[in-house]
Amino acid sequence: MIDLMADPEGLAVVLENDESTPVEFVVELLRSAFGKSATEAAALAEQVGRQGSAISGIFPSAIAKALVSEARDRIAKGGHSLRVAVAPTAAEMAKSAQFCSFCGKRVSADGAHMRGMAATICDVCLLSGTGHISESVKTKQFKFAHEALAWHFAGMPQDQIVATTRQFPGHMRADVQTAVDKLFSTSPIRFFGVYEQHRYETLTFAALTKDGQHAATIAPAQFQDVDVGDARPVQCLNNGLWLRSSGELRYAVVLSFHREFGQESGSCVEIAVPVGERGSQFTRDCFEALEQAINASRSYRGKVLSLDSENDYRGRSKGVLVHRLPPVAREEVILPEATLALLDRNVLVFVKNRDGLRGLGQSTRKGILLYGPPGAGKTHTIRYLASCLPGHTTLIITAGQVALLSQYMSLARLLQPALVVIEDVDLIARSRENMDGPCEESMLNRLLNEMDGLKEDADILFLFTTNRPEQLEAALAGRPGRIDQAIEVPAPDANGRAKLVKLYGKGLQLNETLIEEAVRRTEGVSAAFIKELMRRAAQASLVRGGDQHATQPDFTEALDDMLFTGGRLNVKLLGGAQDLG
Repeated sequence: MIDLMADPEGLAVVLENDESTPVEFVVELLRSAFGKSATEAAALAEQVGRQGSAISGIFPSAIAKALVSEARDRIAKGGHSLRVAVAPTAAEMAKSAQFCSFCGKRVSADGAHMRGMAATICDVCLLSGTGHISESVKTKQFKFAHEALAWHFAGMPQDQIVATTRQFPGHMRADVQTAVDKLFSTSPIRFFGVYEQHRYETLTFAALTKDGQHAATIAPAQFQDVDVGDARPVQCLNNGLWLRSSGELRYAVVLSFHREFGQESGSCVEIAVPVGERGSQFTRDCFEALEQAINASRSYRGKVLSLDSENDYRGRSKGVLVHRLPPVAREEVILPEATLALLDRNVLVFVKNRDGLRGLGQSTRKGILLYGPPGAGKTHTIRYLASCLPGHTTLIITAGQVALLSQYMSLARLLQPALVVIEDVDLIARSRENMDGPCEESMLNRLLNEMDGLKEDADILFLFTTNRPEQLEAALAGRPGRIDQAIEVPAPDANGRAKLVKLYGKGLQLNETLIEEAVRRTEGVSAAFIKELMRRAAQASLVRGGDQHATQPDFTEALDDMLFTGGRLNVKLLGGAQDLG
């Protein structure tokens, strides 16, 4: 205990840690007895706990003694043992005695080791090294986020801290998490999960500094498993706070899950630093490194994707749905050889020569239209192209998802080279005379604007499919740079039907006579029709005896069910020709 002494220049009122008085009581005492603000009180209470003592202020001698007397009365009534005393001014006190910044024990001037003007370290803590320091930092407990921030920024006023935010779209959530983990999760001073009080209110650094009734509570970290098509999902944090330092610069990082009604959810990353050019430059460097890390991670690169906001049956959040499609070899694409060669030249050969075309000043974007009757194999052909473009990200957009076109295109730009597939494009790009209203026209305009807005050197291929090419809008089909090549996917010819019978009947033992009969009786049908025909023939053979030999009766039974017994509508639904016999 420091004795009372007169000092014409004033006395310092000192609070000394007793290891038992609750921090909440210390904060309240500083606010009620010494007139400190909530922030100042929290910072001083944290200093008492961390450094062993703190000066609550310098006052004229009489006032200092009165404050000490009142404080001691309140401490006694509360049943605590916090020590309060007066001392000479800070300059005189520094000469006579010090308190270890880490263990809180009082040390004489000759037993203290000063590191600049920032800390006093006693011999014991100096010998025990950083292990002792690290352990005390790791075990300090906080109930509210504002307490942790006041402790971390060592009593710095809130108006001397500035926070900068970057917001990323939801479909990049896995990449953002991977980048944040790489940059900030390694050896932080402290990390905290934060409780989210209001679902549609994004948690910000400013919100974390609030005290009182709406103070943000420290809570267990909450993660969501996000499926990215790999063996393991990416664990994405809902809300988190990292307290870190870079040299002498202390800073905080906040990651939050941003929701806005009617819009795609996103991720927010906020970096808080002390005011000044050094902090501003550090923030710019951090976000530049974060952007580079996001671009490098790209969890979805080279995969087949669709946007999907629902969870799957395992409870994993998708946001982006990864299609796990089996590869399709060239010999499994049943098209006339001339058609297949045309497709290869306009896609595979074009992609292979992109760099050369770019060097010659030619555009590297392209639009291709696949058209033909339902079931002819357009989707199967798309799977073949995706299999042959392993470095490309394939984005599959249905007509009902055109409202998400801007999100798809931001993904395409980020993950290029990309193949953007828009299925049944006639549903959104019909001739303007056939449109039902302004909403349809708006969707078409959005599609055209996205295509026109791409740079000439964008590595993005557009692949459209339609069953009704005659209904396509002339602005889409007739202007170079939008559709550069139309390729018909026809109903299979005799040679194609023979290949399809063998492909879809590969589990059955088929003799040549049966194959020839199947080819003869399926003229004009679609590939989908033959696929279903072979499944029914396999079923008939199992019912008959369970062996792998398909017979003429098996084939006849299946064909009769598909062509005659079900009526004309059934034939149309299955992709069969009306004049089969």
